Amino acid sequence: MQFYLDGYKPGDPFVDEPHPSVAERPPGLPDTADVVIIGCGPAGLVLAAQLARFPELRTVIVDRRDGPLEVGQADGVACRTVEMFEAFGLADQLIHEGYQVNEVSFWRPDPDGSGSIVRAGRVDDVEEGISEMPHMIVNQARMLAYLRDHMRRSASRAEPFYGLHATDVRVDPDGEHPVAVTLQHVENFEPTGETSTIRAKYVVGCDGSRSGTREAIGRRLEGDATNSSWGVLDVLAVTDFPDIRLKSAIHSEQGSILIIPREGGYLVRLYIELDNDRDAEMLRDRSATPEKLAAVANRILHPYSIDVKHVGWWAVYEIGQRLCDRFDDADESGAREPRVFIAGDACHTHSAKAGQGMNVSMADAWNLGWKLGAVLRGTSRPELLRTYSEERQAVAQQLIDFDREFAALFSARSDGDEGRADPEKFQHYFREQGRFTAGVAVRYQPSLITSASPHQDLADGFPLGMRFHSAPVIRLADAKPVHLGHAARADGAWRLYAFADRAHPGSADSRLGDLARFLASGGSPIARFTPPGADPDSVIDVRAVLQQGHRDITVEDLPPVLLPRKGPFALVDHEKAFCPDPDADIFDLRGLDRERGALVVVRPDQYVAHVLPLDAHDELVDFLGGVLVEVGTSTASGRS
Repeated sequence: MQFYLDGYKPGDPFVDEPHPSVAERPPGLPDTADVVIIGCGPAGLVLAAQLARFPELRTVIVDRRDGPLEVGQADGVACRTVEMFEAFGLADQLIHEGYQVNEVSFWRPDPDGSGSIVRAGRVDDVEEGISEMPHMIVNQARMLAYLRDHMRRSASRAEPFYGLHATDVRVDPDGEHPVAVTLQHVENFEPTGETSTIRAKYVVGCDGSRSGTREAIGRRLEGDATNSSWGVLDVLAVTDFPDIRLKSAIHSEQGSILIIPREGGYLVRLYIELDNDRDAEMLRDRSATPEKLAAVANRILHPYSIDVKHVGWWAVYEIGQRLCDRFDDADESGAREPRVFIAGDACHTHSAKAGQGMNVSMADAWNLGWKLGAVLRGTSRPELLRTYSEERQAVAQQLIDFDREFAALFSARSDGDEGRADPEKFQHYFREQGRFTAGVAVRYQPSLITSASPHQDLADGFPLGMRFHSAPVIRLADAKPVHLGHAARADGAWRLYAFADRAHPGSADSRLGDLARFLASGGSPIARFTPPGADPDSVIDVRAVLQQGHRDITVEDLPPVLLPRKGPFALVDHEKAFCPDPDADIFDLRGLDRERGALVVVRPDQYVAHVLPLDAHDELVDFLGGVLVEVGTSTASGRS
């Protein structure tokens, strides 16, 4: 990570200097804000953490709880989510603290009819090579703590406001801050009698499945419950079950359990299927207790047993797959741009067993955050915000379809025996859907920000609309092995990854050299879309991967666009150029055309927006011109 751009200062270099506007802000809730976020769950805090990178914007996040979440709820962190956390500089902490899921074991009833269970298989949890990041298990409360810490360290010094329940959200099309949010002050969820109103340019409801924001904009969750109930226990326990420290899917004649080992080496989560006949009284009377759930777990695990010593958190829930048809308040005719958005459980709900809830909620916010920042800062047009609902509603529909089948197969009975589950079919489905559960199968359709490029063959390994799949490279300036994708920060910048042709970049026939000269010219997208006084990579960040080895070329061979001058001292950024890793050549790994090279355009949320030839200068400008605002013009919602 780079720091000291603005001057050397002692102390923690990962704590940004506060933005000048922070000192000018009076304490307490402001009257107006650029963005109000309702809810401090995974979606709300990812959105707040992203917007904290734009400290000139005023972002307010409120929650009806008295303070931060402390225990329980979601815990599975997909590979793609860890990639996202790397952009915030939080992946190392997450990986160090969490439990890494390496393998999954599958158990089924003993074929000899003894009533016991036997191991039916054991597979890798994540397919080799789909991500440089692992699948992790970390308590949701810790994930949220990482994000709050990131916000405090940012130049915005952002902190949530607790004890505020949003009771009304209204949009008045007139005025600079057209959305009014009424906030009821609460203690222990009970009203104190005090209310406040804050007006905002945009509001995002991350307020859960009973979202008041969703109701205020007239959206509804549509779908059905599945008449299937599950108990969940986070426990410290002693057991003779041999796979207690492996993720384990267990089907027995008595039901099903999913075991998820937790961080710390001792804690484990049990997802326990509750039988509508045998456990009917518990379900009907809502009389479930940890002791009753543990008894069901022992019934299913027979002949093994589990002795619960301590319960950290528990709950009982019913599976239901529900979805909104839109995730904003936009006029369907296109006459009015959206002002209010919903994310996470506010717009899609599903079962917890596939580990997708927290991950997809965070991905909603990751998609929306940079778009709000770009529009409010005036670097993109307001119509960019329409792509949020278009992109994320389609992903949520895929999730609902997947979850419906996943949940059904987990509890399914085999055709030959009504009392026995079908673990073989579930195991096959688990392996087939591995890319989806890892979070790397999302593919956005062509739109304002994703091209239907005819040049995909230049970079087969970077499919349009899918996340930029990182690969190892060697940084030229210091010969450090790094992952190329880790150069991207959660800073709202577009990335141009220029993969060079075979020619030396300093030679007359170098296509990369020609591109570099164009990008340094007055007609380049950098010159046209970067605000005056901003660093040259603040809107469009150019990186290059050469074909020469890192000892066969030097920094002196690089064009100026790959050595940009930044900050108040016009310091040179030496971290823009890379060479192939000899043990894992990115040109081979990602199917890059060595003769022609390729220019891969990547959105601020790390999804591939375009693939172009290195000499397609006009096409590059035309595409970015459809998204970004040219210097000197203004937008309806932007600042300049």
